[in-house]
Amino acid sequence: MIRRLRHKLIAACMLSLAIVLLVILGGVNLMSYHKVVSDADAILAVLATNDGTFPKHQGGLQQPPPGELGRKPDLFDQRGMSPETPYESRFFSVLLSEDGQVLQTDTGQIAAVDAEDAAAYAQSVVKSGHSTGFWGNYRYLLCDDELGSRVIFLDCGRSLSSFRSTLLASLSLALLGLAAVLILLLILSKHIVRPVAESYEKQKQFITDAGHELKTPMTIISADADLAEMECGENQWLTDIRRQARRLTELTNDLIYLSRMEEEQPKLQCIEFPISDVAEEMADSFQAPAKSQEKDFSLSIQPMLSFTGDEKNIRKLISILLDNALKYSPRGGKIELRLEKQGRTLQLTVSNTVEQPLEREKLSHLFDRFYRTDQSRNSQTGGYGLGLSIARSIVVAHKGKIRAESPDGTTLSVVVLLPR
Repeated sequence: MIRRLRHKLIAACMLSLAIVLLVILGGVNLMSYHKVVSDADAILAVLATNDGTFPKHQGGLQQPPPGELGRKPDLFDQRGMSPETPYESRFFSVLLSEDGQVLQTDTGQIAAVDAEDAAAYAQSVVKSGHSTGFWGNYRYLLCDDELGSRVIFLDCGRSLSSFRSTLLASLSLALLGLAAVLILLLILSKHIVRPVAESYEKQKQFITDAGHELKTPMTIISADADLAEMECGENQWLTDIRRQARRLTELTNDLIYLSRMEEEQPKLQCIEFPISDVAEEMADSFQAPAKSQEKDFSLSIQPMLSFTGDEKNIRKLISILLDNALKYSPRGGKIELRLEKQGRTLQLTVSNTVEQPLEREKLSHLFDRFYRTDQSRNSQTGGYGLGLSIARSIVVAHKGKIRAESPDGTTLSVVVLLPR
């Protein structure tokens, strides 16, 4: 359990850090990309209003009057661009007729594209049906013209390259940061969970020691009760003493077994055995008790199924699930045992009707030690809340999964998945 707690702590910390880094770095890179797109669209808007060129007599290309030397021209005030933008930008444009014929190409402001390539790009953009977007490293804008339509391309290669470099660097730093945090957590998590581990070890040791210490008194009490019965004859008080001594002995044995399965993790005696026959054999021993309590007990076992595992523990698992279903189903209720193959796993399901509707939030607690749905802890059923905990330990030891379901609230199903 301590190992699982440590693993969950590391996983929670790593997931939290990954989400924070994703939000921060994702936001920064999204804003960077938006800046590239918005700057390109601003330049394209200026080119679109001037037939694919920068204005010759506005935008700071002529000397402002002496009285206005400290003021930027209107174009740059409105667009937020530098007066050097026309000299830094690389662009080309293509004028197309309404039927898609090339009327004019302007590639004077770019060296990487000739007139033929420019015409091919423009015709492809028109066919795509989009008015703006990226064509490779070029941001384009499709606008109407008196003679047809004009497609203007702006070279964003340098900006996109800078964006990609920033994105790659941020991802690399994020991965390095996650790796560094993982190493630190692997080292520090031992110290973090140490107080919990020490407390749990003391608790486990107490349960084991108490279990062993209780065995001898229970044996003596049972033997003394038998001797007293031989002397005085059978009576109600001696019968109660033997019954309660037997109950305490079963509880002690279950506590010791559960502690050994969960903490010591003994090596299983795995062999291949016919699990279908084992399930039928275990179910047969519950037929008579179910019939005496007027409960409908049905079986659905797929024949000829085999399983490699600890047969003794699997028998105990099936016995616990059937005993739990028999105890907590009402008189005249229904019990069902199903065993079938599901892909590469075996699915064992034990279902029973319940007297009171089950709340969904309680289902996950059914496998906790000493947990019982009856909060008054009425002992009429004879249980003490360890059976399903032992069942879970057996399933986990076989690297399987176990869960409780109640789709309609009136039926409880315990589903076990065992890998073949």
